[in-house]
Amino acid sequence: MAELGELKRLPLHDLHAAAGAKFGGFAGWSMPLTYPAGVMKEHLHCREATGLFDISHMKLFAVSGPQAAAALSRACPIEADGLATGQSKYTFFLNGDAGILDDLIVTRVDGERFVVVANAGNAEADEAHLREVVAGFNCRIDALDRVFLALQGPQAEAVARDAGLEIDGLAFMNGRETNDGGFIARSGYTGEDGFEIAVPLDAAQALAERLAADPRVEWIGLAARDSLRLEAGLCLHGQDITPDTNPVDAGLTWAIPKALRAGGSYIGADALAKAIANGPRRKRVGLKPDGRQPVRAGAALVDADGAAVGSITSGGFGPSFGGPVAMGSVDAAALEGPIFAEVRGNRMPLALHPLPFQPHRMRKG
Repeated sequence: MAELGELKRLPLHDLHAAAGAKFGGFAGWSMPLTYPAGVMKEHLHCREATGLFDISHMKLFAVSGPQAAAALSRACPIEADGLATGQSKYTFFLNGDAGILDDLIVTRVDGERFVVVANAGNAEADEAHLREVVAGFNCRIDALDRVFLALQGPQAEAVARDAGLEIDGLAFMNGRETNDGGFIARSGYTGEDGFEIAVPLDAAQALAERLAADPRVEWIGLAARDSLRLEAGLCLHGQDITPDTNPVDAGLTWAIPKALRAGGSYIGADALAKAIANGPRRKRVGLKPDGRQPVRAGAALVDADGAAVGSITSGGFGPSFGGPVAMGSVDAAALEGPIFAEVRGNRMPLALHPLPFQPHRMRKG
């Protein structure tokens, strides 16, 4: 891990330090990992009330112009021109082999303008890739310099409304640009209802302080963000999905419009169509360890004969689930028999478990 002095600081770093955050490195950033309440209480508070996350390490881009939709439909397996104004879509950058370079959310905020949210660890590569792809189209890309906050949990709507956020008519996977030059979407990474809010730098601290002062709200660090998304069965790029993983093996074909599954003009179209036709070589599955001991990412998976059949991609303790939870990539042919994780020389039995481990509670309409 890089020394903290080598890492980029969030614009609100001092606010987190004053709140008692413990910091650690993630994707080149010094991130709040936990606050004084600790991971378990932070996780449960988000499930029961409202959690506030600083996700400013993630990157937002605006793609605008007469051919913005066509450019995004080349960059992603998406029908960008078919998105209604305000509609968000989960999608991917794929390479020529249909490997997932990154997973993204694209929102049409106006007729010729889209906002793209990219993962922190891939932000620079995503920007370079997107600029290369759209070079032949009549559109432009602007990197948006914003503080990015997530408000998540069953009381998130009430908190957002009381804070004066522009959420009227905003259903799940819908977003809009705001009057102050920001952006707000009803989306998140926890399985709970909530909002992701991009705010201009000069307005960010006041909003963060106003939200954090609400008695229903607690700051939530990166550690609980990870346990929340794992219980929700949501992928982390670089672990559960990588450039060596295609959407078929990742169980994410649902994110590809049906009209594009047999091919299209997007990068990786032929390879993805072939992968869909052939079926998954391996599958991303939920796994429940036997007992109370978690298994961690990277642990090898074997069958009853000790033959390698895959690996754990994410694992830990699920506070709401009440036990250890994991996701793994497993050879499709091995799913009919017993599966074991190799942990410090021992074989730990694992049971297949439906994803998600905790029911999603996003507001659909």
